[in-house]
Amino acid sequence: MSVTVRVPAKVNVQLAVGAARADGFHDLANVFLAVGLHDEITATPAEELRITCEGPDAHQVPLDRTNLAARAALALAGRHGLDPAVHLHIAKDIPVAGGMAGGSADGAGALLACDALWGTNASRAELLDICAELGSDVPFSLVGGAALGTGRGERLTALEVGGAFHWVFATADGGLSTPAVYREFDRLAEGGGIPEPVASPDLLDALAKGDPDALAATVVNDLQPAALSLYPSLADTLAAGRAAGALAALVSGSGPTTAFLTRDAESAERVAADLRSSGTCRTARTASAPAAGATVL
Repeated sequence: MSVTVRVPAKVNVQLAVGAARADGFHDLANVFLAVGLHDEITATPAEELRITCEGPDAHQVPLDRTNLAARAALALAGRHGLDPAVHLHIAKDIPVAGGMAGGSADGAGALLACDALWGTNASRAELLDICAELGSDVPFSLVGGAALGTGRGERLTALEVGGAFHWVFATADGGLSTPAVYREFDRLAEGGGIPEPVASPDLLDALAKGDPDALAATVVNDLQPAALSLYPSLADTLAAGRAAGALAALVSGSGPTTAFLTRDAESAERVAADLRSSGTCRTARTASAPAAGATVL
């Protein structure tokens, strides 16, 4: 017997970052949108906890107990007095270290898969509690759709979305470390006043109306200057996407994946094709949003 869970990537249509807290985290106003790029995590009984991975850049994925999928299995087993003897196989399709919460998705997917495999019948509240322990983006990977994340991003409020949004995601050669991007954010912000992060009413209204032009006018990522500082060539990718006709171009999360909002599916295909031929990225793919959260197949 095995259980397979499909779990989506995310894009941050607003990532407002506050000053560093005493615990090293930052308060956020993080508007998440789940997009239709997915990893699939399959849980199968085994003699011991084991992680395997296939797909693009699978060689970059840790296969030890630092992997969020392994940590999810250990956390659920620990709460229920179980032996975490499970083989977790990750079929990657979300860019690795790309700012789209691929690792967080794997943690949420493994948690749901193990819950189903072991029959632990954990409540939604318990699953979200474990997700929050695993990482700031993991709770959203479980719930999907659209949500505002506050605190360090783990406290979620579901948001209304009035229609489909069409995106292009351009992957870069190599990855960016999220902690390194936050350190660069802190360095760039030294001596300057950092305002309290709050969600943009205009952006939330654009989401609710399903209006891509209004959303394009309001998307913002406070980590983008730090990501560009560490990975300057991303500016060329952003410019290429804008030149191809994207309504908005931004770094996704901590990067280095770049995200381009388009008016419709046809526009997305054109922008993706232009980006692929621009020489500024490794590849470009289309996806629509919002997408469902972690789902047992």
